[in-house]
Amino acid sequence: MISPILLEEDISLDLVTKGKQSALSKIAIRIARRSGLDEQVVLRGLFDRERLDSTGIGRGMAIPHALLENISSPAASLTRLAQAVDFDGPDDDPVDLIYTILWPRSASSAFLPALSQICRLLRASQVRERLRLAESADGALAVLETQLLPRISTNLHTSLEGMELCRLGDAALPRGARVAVDDLLSEHPNRYTSR
Repeated sequence: MISPILLEEDISLDLVTKGKQSALSKIAIRIARRSGLDEQVVLRGLFDRERLDSTGIGRGMAIPHALLENISSPAASLTRLAQAVDFDGPDDDPVDLIYTILWPRSASSAFLPALSQICRLLRASQVRERLRLAESADGALAVLETQLLPRISTNLHTSLEGMELCRLGDAALPRGARVAVDDLLSEHPNRYTSR
């Protein structure tokens, strides 16, 4: 399940934006306010990550994310846009579903398994379809919670084999997730060891 980091109040349906930057700005401000974080820190974190490579994962979805120093637990939001926007995704499809994640840098070893779970969840066509048809935030959350995924936790452990499987063994893994794996492997080469 996606909760404990995503609550009904973290879901915004039919958000009106003017494009990718507008969408990220509105989402960053909302998640910062909901989480009690500094808006500029959240904006900078999401924009800095987006400059590395698009977090668009294809099929009309994006998973913007940032590892932040000043948070102690993950925060997330799910946003369905009123009008899809260009997100420079791998398939060039405009994005209308945006799952945003802010993660504590101190718990970075748990980030990739969580990102992988979210990617798997959102790759399921029936999930995407039901999220696009949801009539309320409660309905959208119910779609996410009915999936058979373990709860996301900052206490998850990861291994080099698991990340390699995620990065190399899953040809359908979105480009944004592969970049996140590569980023963490290069930043912390000794942290992820075989178990």
